[in-house]
Amino acid sequence: MKHFNGRLFSGSASRMLAERIARCLGVELGNLSISQFKDGETSLHFKESIRGQKVFLVQSTSNPVNEKLMELLVAIDAAKRASAEEIIVVIPYFGYARQDRKAGPREPITAKLVANLLTTAGADRVITMDLHAAQIQGFFDIPVDDMQGLPLIASYLIRKGYMDDNVVVVSPDLGGVKRARGLAERLHANLAIIDKRRPKPNVSEIMNVIGDVQGKVAIFIDDMIDTGGTIVNAVNGILDRGAKEAIICCTHAVFSDPAVEKLSSSRACEVIITDTIELPLDKRFDKLTILSVDKMLAECMRRINNKESISGLFNEKSKS
Repeated sequence: MKHFNGRLFSGSASRMLAERIARCLGVELGNLSISQFKDGETSLHFKESIRGQKVFLVQSTSNPVNEKLMELLVAIDAAKRASAEEIIVVIPYFGYARQDRKAGPREPITAKLVANLLTTAGADRVITMDLHAAQIQGFFDIPVDDMQGLPLIASYLIRKGYMDDNVVVVSPDLGGVKRARGLAERLHANLAIIDKRRPKPNVSEIMNVIGDVQGKVAIFIDDMIDTGGTIVNAVNGILDRGAKEAIICCTHAVFSDPAVEKLSSSRACEVIITDTIELPLDKRFDKLTILSVDKMLAECMRRINNKESISGLFNEKSKS
């Protein structure tokens, strides 16, 4: 990888990923001290000079979301007051992304609020991955680069031999059709779509399946898995309709309870995720595969640091 002269720091939510990114870039992770006062307030300071430097801050705003978001805002403010030349915030998992519109009266658009907070705090640019809604990029008045986990997942599936006519890529809902079609094209596979309804939050019922799944390996693709109920229900529905095998794929493993129990005991033969959210050991299980986004994010950061185009990173086909 070519030269990188930016300064790389990590919040507490993404320390392991940031260390891997640092190794990819050939740099040391910067010294950022983070602690809490007894009342829960965040205490943070950079233990080295960043004056006139291009600073990259890596922090997923995952559970506990409010704590990690506040930590990130404080870090941005500290970098700004320490006279950093530019502050690039790397948010592998962007919390509150599901609150991107008013679903009913008197409700907030919290994704927009978070965008405002990051910008006001002093962020100059944001790098994220697989935003739940692409239009969130428009909530910012600064550049946003939304990287995609799809090439990484597709590359892994191709290496495992999951491609061509024996595979069908399944979108678990109508909103995920574009993502599923992108994976199907990379795998030269067919596409199926589940038409479902939600009688209440985190509960779904399959109404219809569009596409042929009979005798095929069904690969489910989504941007995130929260409690796991929806995707496990979809797997059962597709297997009951004649698919011979099911694989679950997603970028963000939110894994709120009881996701681990549901996924580990599900009829899917493998669950493929990325490390945008740092998964504790007690949430890992035998059929879980974790792919790292370290090289992808490192290359994006390197190109931004060197003022090179990053458009090629969005258009690259799967690499083995």
